[in-house]
Amino acid sequence: MSADSAAISSAGLSKRFGRQQVVDGLDLEVPLGACYGFIGPNGSGKTTTIRMLLGLIGPDAGSCALLGEEMPGASAAVLPRVGALVEGPAFHPYLSGRANLERLDAADATSDPATARARIGTALDRVGLSAAAGKRYRAYSLGMRQRLGIAAALLQPRELLVLDEPTNGLDPQGTREVRHLVAELAADGTSVFVSSHLLAEVEQLCDHVGVMQAGRLVAQGPLADLEGLRARRFRLETPDTAAALETLAGLGVADAARTADGVVGSLAGLEPDRIVRVLVGAGVAVRGFSAVRPTLEEAFVELTGEGFDVSG
Repeated sequence: MSADSAAISSAGLSKRFGRQQVVDGLDLEVPLGACYGFIGPNGSGKTTTIRMLLGLIGPDAGSCALLGEEMPGASAAVLPRVGALVEGPAFHPYLSGRANLERLDAADATSDPATARARIGTALDRVGLSAAAGKRYRAYSLGMRQRLGIAAALLQPRELLVLDEPTNGLDPQGTREVRHLVAELAADGTSVFVSSHLLAEVEQLCDHVGVMQAGRLVAQGPLADLEGLRARRFRLETPDTAAALETLAGLGVADAARTADGVVGSLAGLEPDRIVRVLVGAGVAVRGFSAVRPTLEEAFVELTGEGFDVSG
Protein backbone atom coordinates (compact mmCIF):
# COMPACT_ATOMS: atom_id res chain seq x y z
CA MET A 1 0.00 0.00 0.00
CA SER A 2 1.44 3.38 -0.98
CA ALA A 3 1.33 6.33 1.39
CA ASP A 4 -0.97 8.14 -1.03
CA SER A 5 -3.63 5.42 -0.72
CA ALA A 6 -3.39 5.14 3.06
CA ALA A 7 -5.04 7.12 5.83
CA ILE A 8 -2.07 6.22 8.05
CA SER A 9 1.21 4.56 7.18
CA SER A 10 4.49 4.04 8.99
CA ALA A 11 7.81 2.31 8.37
CA GLY A 12 10.08 1.12 11.17
CA LEU A 13 8.48 3.50 13.67
CA SER A 14 10.26 3.10 17.02
CA LYS A 15 10.36 4.78 20.42
CA ARG A 16 12.33 4.05 23.57
CA PHE A 17 11.91 5.54 27.04
CA GLY A 18 15.06 4.90 29.03
CA ARG A 19 15.83 1.19 28.78
CA GLN A 20 12.32 0.26 27.69
CA GLN A 21 11.59 -0.19 23.98
CA VAL A 22 7.97 0.97 23.94
CA VAL A 23 7.40 0.81 20.16
CA ASP A 24 9.62 -1.37 18.00
CA GLY A 25 9.76 -1.20 14.19
CA LEU A 26 6.09 -0.48 13.52
CA ASP A 27 4.84 -0.78 9.92
CA LEU A 28 1.23 0.42 9.88
CA GLU A 29 -1.05 0.30 6.84
CA VAL A 30 -4.46 1.88 7.41
CA PRO A 31 -6.49 2.10 4.17
CA LEU A 32 -8.44 5.22 3.32
CA GLY A 33 -12.05 4.84 4.42
CA ALA A 34 -11.31 1.99 6.82
CA CYS A 35 -12.36 1.70 10.43
CA TYR A 36 -9.10 0.31 11.82
CA GLY A 37 -8.98 -1.22 15.29
CA PHE A 38 -5.57 -0.85 16.93
CA ILE A 39 -5.76 -3.49 19.65
CA GLY A 40 -3.49 -4.74 22.37
CA PRO A 41 -3.21 -4.97 26.15
CA ASN A 42 -2.73 -1.82 28.20
CA GLY A 43 0.97 -0.94 28.05
CA SER A 44 1.57 -2.49 24.62
CA GLY A 45 2.57 0.84 23.03
CA LYS A 46 -0.72 1.99 21.49
CA THR A 47 -0.87 5.49 22.98
CA THR A 48 2.83 6.13 22.34
CA THR A 49 2.26 5.15 18.71
CA ILE A 50 -0.66 7.56 18.40
CA ARG A 51 1.35 10.38 19.93
CA MET A 52 4.10 9.80 17.35
CA LEU A 53 1.59 9.67 14.49
CA LEU A 54 0.14 13.03 15.54
CA GLY A 55 3.55 14.64 16.01
CA LEU A 56 3.12 15.05 19.78
CA ILE A 57 6.40 13.22 20.36
CA GLY A 58 9.20 12.36 17.96
CA PRO A 59 10.22 8.81 17.05
CA ASP A 60 13.72 7.52 17.68
CA ALA A 61 13.66 5.81 14.29
CA GLY A 62 11.38 5.27 11.33
CA SER A 63 8.80 7.47 9.62
CA CYS A 64 5.05 7.93 9.44
CA ALA A 65 2.48 9.70 7.28
CA LEU A 66 -1.11 10.84 7.71
CA LEU A 67 -3.33 11.18 4.63
CA GLY A 68 -0.25 10.82 2.43
CA GLU A 69 1.69 13.62 4.18
CA GLU A 70 4.92 12.93 6.06
CA MET A 71 4.78 13.68 9.76
CA PRO A 72 5.79 15.73 11.63
CA GLY A 73 7.06 17.86 8.74
CA ALA A 74 3.60 18.35 7.22
CA SER A 75 1.82 18.89 10.55
CA ALA A 76 0.58 22.37 9.70
CA ALA A 77 -1.01 21.15 6.48
CA VAL A 78 -2.37 17.78 7.53
CA LEU A 79 -3.49 18.12 11.16
CA PRO A 80 -6.44 20.42 10.34
CA ARG A 81 -7.81 17.46 8.34
CA VAL A 82 -7.42 15.13 11.34
CA GLY A 83 -9.58 14.96 14.45
CA ALA A 84 -8.10 13.32 17.54
CA LEU A 85 -9.07 12.24 21.03
CA VAL A 86 -5.98 11.13 22.94
CA GLU A 87 -5.92 9.96 26.57
CA GLY A 88 -9.41 11.30 27.27
CA PRO A 89 -10.88 14.78 26.82
CA ALA A 90 -9.83 17.74 28.99
CA PHE A 91 -12.34 20.57 29.43
CA HIS A 92 -13.09 23.40 31.86
CA PRO A 93 -15.44 21.89 34.47
CA TYR A 94 -17.35 25.12 35.23
CA LEU A 95 -18.09 25.94 31.60
CA SER A 96 -20.93 24.45 29.61
CA GLY A 97 -20.33 21.98 26.84
CA ARG A 98 -21.03 24.67 24.24
CA ALA A 99 -18.75 27.22 25.96
CA ASN A 100 -15.92 24.69 26.05
CA LEU A 101 -16.25 24.08 22.33
CA GLU A 102 -16.35 27.83 21.68
CA ARG A 103 -13.03 28.25 23.48
CA LEU A 104 -11.44 25.40 21.61
CA ASP A 105 -12.67 26.70 18.27
CA ALA A 106 -11.46 30.22 19.00
CA ALA A 107 -7.98 28.85 19.76
CA ASP A 108 -7.81 27.14 16.36
CA ALA A 109 -6.02 29.43 13.91
CA THR A 110 -7.59 27.59 10.97
CA SER A 111 -11.21 28.06 12.08
CA ASP A 112 -13.55 30.73 10.67
CA PRO A 113 -15.20 32.79 13.46
CA ALA A 114 -18.10 33.62 11.14
CA THR A 115 -19.14 29.95 10.98
CA ALA A 116 -18.26 29.01 14.57
CA ARG A 117 -21.81 29.03 15.94
CA ALA A 118 -23.16 26.84 13.14
CA ARG A 119 -20.22 24.42 13.26
CA ILE A 120 -20.42 24.05 17.05
CA GLY A 121 -24.15 23.43 16.82
CA THR A 122 -23.61 20.80 14.13
CA ALA A 123 -20.90 19.05 16.17
CA LEU A 124 -23.08 18.98 19.30
CA ASP A 125 -26.00 17.62 17.30
CA ARG A 126 -23.79 15.00 15.70
CA VAL A 127 -22.83 13.55 19.07
CA GLY A 128 -26.32 13.89 20.57
CA LEU A 129 -25.49 16.66 23.04
CA SER A 130 -27.65 19.52 21.71
CA ALA A 131 -30.07 19.23 24.64
CA ALA A 132 -27.19 19.27 27.15
CA ALA A 133 -25.14 21.99 25.44
CA GLY A 134 -25.86 24.51 28.20
CA LYS A 135 -25.11 22.14 31.06
CA ARG A 136 -21.81 22.53 32.88
CA TYR A 137 -19.17 20.02 31.94
CA ARG A 138 -18.74 18.88 35.56
CA ALA A 139 -22.35 17.62 35.48
CA TYR A 140 -21.76 15.48 32.38
CA SER A 141 -21.67 11.69 32.67
CA LEU A 142 -18.55 9.89 31.47
CA GLY A 143 -20.29 8.98 28.23
CA MET A 144 -21.29 12.61 27.65
CA ARG A 145 -17.73 13.75 28.32
CA GLN A 146 -16.34 11.32 25.76
CA ARG A 147 -18.95 12.43 23.24
CA LEU A 148 -18.03 16.08 23.87
CA GLY A 149 -14.41 15.15 23.20
CA ILE A 150 -15.44 13.64 19.88
CA ALA A 151 -17.51 16.77 19.14
CA ALA A 152 -14.34 18.81 19.66
CA ALA A 153 -12.61 16.63 17.07
CA LEU A 154 -15.48 17.33 14.65
CA LEU A 155 -15.53 21.14 14.81
CA GLN A 156 -13.91 21.16 11.38
CA PRO A 157 -14.53 18.73 8.51
CA ARG A 158 -12.20 15.76 9.12
CA GLU A 159 -10.93 13.12 6.75
CA LEU A 160 -9.40 11.05 9.54
CA LEU A 161 -10.35 10.50 13.18
CA VAL A 162 -7.81 9.11 15.66
CA LEU A 163 -9.46 7.93 18.88
CA ASP A 164 -7.44 6.57 21.79
CA GLU A 165 -9.54 4.22 23.97
CA PRO A 166 -12.77 6.20 23.37
CA THR A 167 -14.85 3.98 25.68
CA ASN A 168 -12.28 3.62 28.47
CA GLY A 169 -13.91 3.85 31.89
CA LEU A 170 -17.45 4.13 30.58
CA ASP A 171 -20.46 2.25 31.89
CA PRO A 172 -22.35 0.01 29.43
CA GLN A 173 -24.69 2.80 28.37
CA GLY A 174 -21.84 5.25 27.76
CA THR A 175 -19.97 2.57 25.83
CA ARG A 176 -22.97 1.97 23.58
CA GLU A 177 -23.36 5.72 22.98
CA VAL A 178 -19.77 6.21 21.89
CA ARG A 179 -19.67 2.97 19.90
CA HIS A 180 -22.80 3.98 17.96
CA LEU A 181 -21.33 7.41 17.23
CA VAL A 182 -18.03 6.02 15.94
CA ALA A 183 -19.90 3.55 13.75
CA GLU A 184 -21.94 6.40 12.23
CA LEU A 185 -18.81 8.42 11.49
CA ALA A 186 -17.15 5.43 9.83
CA ALA A 187 -20.28 4.71 7.80
CA ASP A 188 -20.18 8.28 6.48
CA GLY A 189 -16.79 7.59 4.89
CA THR A 190 -14.45 9.10 7.47
CA SER A 191 -11.29 7.05 8.01
CA VAL A 192 -11.25 6.01 11.68
CA PHE A 193 -8.27 4.74 13.68
CA VAL A 194 -9.45 3.58 17.10
CA SER A 195 -7.19 2.04 19.72
CA SER A 196 -8.75 -0.28 22.26
CA HIS A 197 -8.09 -3.14 24.65
CA LEU A 198 -11.69 -4.32 24.30
CA LEU A 199 -12.14 -7.03 21.69
CA ALA A 200 -15.93 -6.76 21.69
CA GLU A 201 -15.61 -3.10 20.75
CA VAL A 202 -13.28 -3.83 17.86
CA GLU A 203 -15.37 -6.74 16.55
CA GLN A 204 -18.48 -4.55 16.42
CA LEU A 205 -16.85 -1.44 14.95
CA CYS A 206 -13.90 -2.28 12.76
CA ASP A 207 -13.25 -3.83 9.37
CA HIS A 208 -9.44 -3.78 9.70
CA VAL A 209 -7.28 -4.51 12.73
CA GLY A 210 -3.71 -4.31 13.93
CA VAL A 211 -2.56 -6.33 16.95
CA MET A 212 0.10 -4.90 19.26
CA GLN A 213 2.16 -7.00 21.64
CA ALA A 214 5.01 -5.55 23.74
CA GLY A 215 5.60 -2.69 21.31
CA ARG A 216 5.50 -4.77 18.14
CA LEU A 217 2.78 -5.17 15.53
CA VAL A 218 2.26 -8.93 15.41
CA ALA A 219 -0.54 -8.92 12.80
CA GLN A 220 -2.67 -6.54 10.76
CA GLY A 221 -5.17 -6.70 7.95
CA PRO A 222 -8.90 -7.19 7.35
CA LEU A 223 -10.69 -8.47 10.43
CA ALA A 224 -11.81 -11.66 8.68
CA ASP A 225 -8.19 -12.46 7.77
CA LEU A 226 -7.02 -12.04 11.36
CA GLU A 227 -9.65 -14.46 12.63
CA GLY A 228 -8.41 -16.91 10.03
CA LEU A 229 -4.83 -16.78 11.34
CA ARG A 230 -5.76 -19.28 14.00
CA ALA A 231 -5.99 -22.89 12.90
CA ARG A 232 -9.59 -24.01 12.53
CA ARG A 233 -10.82 -26.16 15.37
CA PHE A 234 -13.38 -28.91 15.72
CA ARG A 235 -15.75 -30.18 18.37
CA LEU A 236 -16.49 -33.92 18.49
CA GLU A 237 -19.38 -35.35 20.50
CA THR A 238 -18.75 -39.00 21.39
CA PRO A 239 -19.06 -41.38 24.34
CA ASP A 240 -15.84 -43.13 23.17
CA THR A 241 -13.44 -40.43 24.32
CA ALA A 242 -10.37 -42.62 24.87
CA ALA A 243 -10.67 -44.31 21.47
CA ALA A 244 -11.29 -40.96 19.80
CA LEU A 245 -8.14 -39.45 21.35
CA GLU A 246 -6.05 -42.40 20.22
CA THR A 247 -7.44 -42.23 16.67
CA LEU A 248 -6.98 -38.47 16.44
CA ALA A 249 -3.38 -38.76 17.62
CA GLY A 250 -2.77 -41.20 14.77
CA LEU A 251 -4.11 -38.56 12.36
CA GLY A 252 -1.61 -36.02 13.70
CA VAL A 253 -4.00 -33.97 15.86
CA ALA A 254 -1.53 -33.25 18.65
CA ASP A 255 -3.70 -30.88 20.71
CA ALA A 256 -6.86 -33.01 21.00
CA ALA A 257 -8.33 -32.64 24.49
CA ARG A 258 -11.11 -34.33 26.41
CA THR A 259 -14.32 -32.39 27.20
CA ALA A 260 -17.47 -33.26 29.14
CA ASP A 261 -19.17 -34.70 26.05
CA GLY A 262 -16.29 -35.57 23.73
CA VAL A 263 -13.14 -34.00 22.30
CA VAL A 264 -11.94 -30.67 20.90
CA GLY A 265 -8.82 -29.98 18.83
CA SER A 266 -7.30 -28.31 15.78
CA LEU A 267 -8.16 -29.58 12.32
CA ALA A 268 -4.42 -29.50 11.56
CA GLY A 269 -5.04 -29.12 7.83
CA LEU A 270 -7.33 -32.14 7.74
CA GLU A 271 -10.73 -32.11 6.08
CA PRO A 272 -13.60 -32.71 8.53
CA ASP A 273 -15.12 -35.52 6.43
CA ARG A 274 -11.82 -37.42 6.52
CA ILE A 275 -11.61 -37.16 10.31
CA VAL A 276 -15.17 -38.43 10.69
CA ARG A 277 -14.55 -41.27 8.24
CA VAL A 278 -11.44 -42.44 10.11
CA LEU A 279 -13.17 -42.15 13.50
CA VAL A 280 -16.13 -44.23 12.34
CA GLY A 281 -13.79 -46.75 10.73
CA ALA A 282 -12.02 -47.11 14.09
CA GLY A 283 -15.31 -47.91 15.79
CA VAL A 284 -15.74 -44.51 17.48
CA ALA A 285 -19.40 -43.53 17.89
CA VAL A 286 -19.68 -40.03 16.39
CA ARG A 287 -22.78 -38.28 17.75
CA GLY A 288 -21.79 -34.89 16.40
CA PHE A 289 -18.87 -33.23 14.64
CA SER A 290 -18.54 -29.51 13.83
CA ALA A 291 -15.79 -27.17 12.68
CA VAL A 292 -15.58 -24.15 14.98
CA ARG A 293 -15.06 -20.65 13.58
CA PRO A 294 -12.34 -18.92 15.61
CA THR A 295 -13.22 -15.77 17.51
CA LEU A 296 -11.09 -12.64 17.59
CA GLU A 297 -10.24 -13.49 21.19
CA GLU A 298 -8.89 -16.89 20.14
CA ALA A 299 -6.89 -15.29 17.34
CA PHE A 300 -5.41 -12.78 19.77
CA VAL A 301 -4.41 -15.46 22.27
CA GLU A 302 -2.86 -17.48 19.44
CA LEU A 303 -0.85 -14.46 18.28
CA THR A 304 0.28 -13.10 21.63
CA GLY A 305 0.07 -15.98 24.06
CA GLU A 306 -1.86 -13.97 26.64
CA GLY A 307 -5.40 -13.17 27.65
CA PHE A 308 -7.36 -10.10 26.70
CA ASP A 309 -10.30 -8.04 27.89
CA VAL A 310 -13.38 -9.01 25.92
CA SER A 311 -16.13 -7.06 27.63
CA GLY A 312 -17.57 -3.94 26.09
